[in-house]
Amino acid sequence: MQATVIEDVIGEFVRLKRSGSSYKGLSPFSNEKTPSFYVVPSKGIYKDFSSGKGGSVIDFLMEHERMSYPEALRWLAGRYQIDIEEESTPNEQEIQQKTERDNLSIVSEFAGKWFQEQLHDTDEGKAIGLSYFEERGFREDTIRKFQLGYCPEGWDHMTRAALTAGYSQEYLLKAGLTRDRDGSLYDFFRGRVIFPIHNISGKVIAFAGRTLKADKQIAKYVNSPESELYHKSSVLFGMHLARHAMVKFDTCYLVEGYTDVISLHQAGIEQVVASSGTSLTEGQIRLIKRYTQNITILYDGDDAGIKASFRGIDMILQEGMNVRVVLFPDGDDPDSYARKHSSTEIQEFIAAHAQDFIRFKTSLLLREAGEDPIRRAGLIKGIVESISLIPDAIQRSVFIRECSNLMQIGEDVLMQEMNKALRARFGKQAREELPVLDETPAPDGMPVQTDAIAELNFYHQEKELARLLITYGEERIVLTQRNEQDDEISQEWSIAEYLLHNLRVDEMVPETPVYARILREYEELMAGEAVRPLEEIMRSPDPDLNTAISDLIANRYILSENWLLRHSIYPTTEEMNLRKTANNCLLRLKLLHVMRMIDNVRVQLKQGSASEEEQDKLLSEQQELEQVKKQLAQYFRTVILR
Repeated sequence: MQATVIEDVIGEFVRLKRSGSSYKGLSPFSNEKTPSFYVVPSKGIYKDFSSGKGGSVIDFLMEHERMSYPEALRWLAGRYQIDIEEESTPNEQEIQQKTERDNLSIVSEFAGKWFQEQLHDTDEGKAIGLSYFEERGFREDTIRKFQLGYCPEGWDHMTRAALTAGYSQEYLLKAGLTRDRDGSLYDFFRGRVIFPIHNISGKVIAFAGRTLKADKQIAKYVNSPESELYHKSSVLFGMHLARHAMVKFDTCYLVEGYTDVISLHQAGIEQVVASSGTSLTEGQIRLIKRYTQNITILYDGDDAGIKASFRGIDMILQEGMNVRVVLFPDGDDPDSYARKHSSTEIQEFIAAHAQDFIRFKTSLLLREAGEDPIRRAGLIKGIVESISLIPDAIQRSVFIRECSNLMQIGEDVLMQEMNKALRARFGKQAREELPVLDETPAPDGMPVQTDAIAELNFYHQEKELARLLITYGEERIVLTQRNEQDDEISQEWSIAEYLLHNLRVDEMVPETPVYARILREYEELMAGEAVRPLEEIMRSPDPDLNTAISDLIANRYILSENWLLRHSIYPTTEEMNLRKTANNCLLRLKLLHVMRMIDNVRVQLKQGSASEEEQDKLLSEQQELEQVKKQLAQYFRTVILR
């Protein structure tokens, strides 16, 4: 973790922009249009304000990539070339104890390597699989880059190899690698070349197999089934290799087939992904959106296929992204065009022929509608509805004007039609999101829930105490006091020492479990002379603890440097008043404890079970506590109405 640069690691999965001393981007855990995902390098944490998730870089990998704690450590170690000495390799019993997701990942990794070995190291693989890829023009380095493979024609070669190696039949079946026909196991991908599908971190999670037979009764492609490991609606083929180029060039090329992606990569164009033979989904669009706002869809010129993709274009627009379309010449698709042209020629062709969705959709449908006024009216309405999906009002206005020029129809008419579409959609959305109100009237004279309010106050004050400890624990303050000889003595304390010492003296133990744990672990680390207690705590494998710490540290609102640089205004910051801030926090917590003690005394007096002597003691205790409460209230200039 000391070697890890958190913004670099998370930047592989989320497009980050610097914001003061932090970085921010769109949440990878929720659908949002305004960035609320923050990375704080100085503290080594991330915080997603939209979903509430947060923690260390390991917590991010565990949450985003569904890794276990050891897997996340191994992934980071591999990234930074740090050797990890394993005490022993997992035995069969340990493999059985892993989660279903882990087991599916294990058998998928095995199968991926086995398919590659069959392609490169067997006569059948070389003669059939490798020769097919070479005929497609793929070089050996490209084949190995995409980890392409081959499954032999035999009935159960892969299945027997996996079972012999100790892998579970249950997970071979769940991963879709093996099928069961009347008790006879067979290889699902037998006799096919293999295209592995990876998650965003490069782990094999599924496969696509292409038959090389001309028999039309056999499906050309078969794919792994959905599983705990593989959800096709949120996966894009080639994404693990494309994401860095997408950020670098701020665009994504979207194609239809696996070979389109591979050929473009081989031609030197890496910012390209495929929807893996499925219709484009919201999950796939949001995956692209993490890295760029710009999508260019590359089509092969088939009108039927293009029209079927209109729904995908509308979904891209609805996400607030910019979409352009490129049609390749008749007889060419991205794969064939890339094999015949250089990278520069391909880029120049895309730049010259890219159209915005209005011109593309209009030109295509106008050819079909011809001079038929009814069909032209329907076409115009469909385009206006697409424009209405764009979240940004200025962009909608620009596209309406362009549509007016192309269609030779009044801009005001198009605007009215668009407003109708907007009202219809937002009206439906508002009805769906309207909460169900509880119309049961409250009983007359219902008392205020003072216990619940008190608990809430304790929670917030204990949270503030933990925040000061985590954020400023190592900062130093100077305290001045007088000794028995009335001499003034100055002593330097850390904020952590000051807070924890006062909690011990006043016997105030936090009641919120997570904040009590933070204080306890911080104190134990200080007693053990840990140099950086916060870093030690953040190494915990407990994601709940790390989420709570990130919640305490992260701040999405940062004071602009322009107050000083442009206006020469010097605002007072929290760091300038740490002594007062820490003292006030302790005194507010003490006030809450005093108020609770007073309530307890009142309850005992009200019960009337105490003797006369005990009642006198309780009344005396109450008076003393009331005096302390009064002094604390005067300090904070607060009126307490109970």
